[in-house]
Amino acid sequence: MSPLTLYRRRLIPDECILLKDDEIVRQNDSLIVTKWNTLNPKAQFQYGASCYFLKEGFKVSKFYRSDGSLFCWYCDIMQYDFDAAANTLMATDLLADVIILPDGTVKVVDLDELTDAFEQGVLSAAALKAALRQLNHLLSLIYENQFHLLQNELDSLGL
Repeated sequence: MSPLTLYRRRLIPDECILLKDDEIVRQNDSLIVTKWNTLNPKAQFQYGASCYFLKEGFKVSKFYRSDGSLFCWYCDIMQYDFDAAANTLMATDLLADVIILPDGTVKVVDLDELTDAFEQGVLSAAALKAALRQLNHLLSLIYENQFHLLQNELDSLGL
């Protein structure tokens, strides 16, 4: 069987990107762990690692500065579509994000984009409801001091 091919789809702007340079470090039925360099270099961060939580519907990423220090944890609310015949995973970003800074500050961002996508008809009512439920689940883990369970997937691999 060929290795899994990963794609990232965005709704706003509408784009689909082959994540050809992402290295899959771990993969099973419930998660995929990757490490990567930024697609478009940024001054704030250069590289990172991500854990796709396939059953929970989110992706938790660790963004690093060029000096190796942690910039932030970045959590995307996602929809995953696996094509077994092609061995591909389409990871669609459902726009709502949670950022956790090294000092523990939590920011929920891009809810306006979630609303815009629904109003523009690029996000169905079912997908909007799923995104909000997934966001609620993620925030519950964070607020109940359980985020370390998600962090452990990357930290245990030294990522």
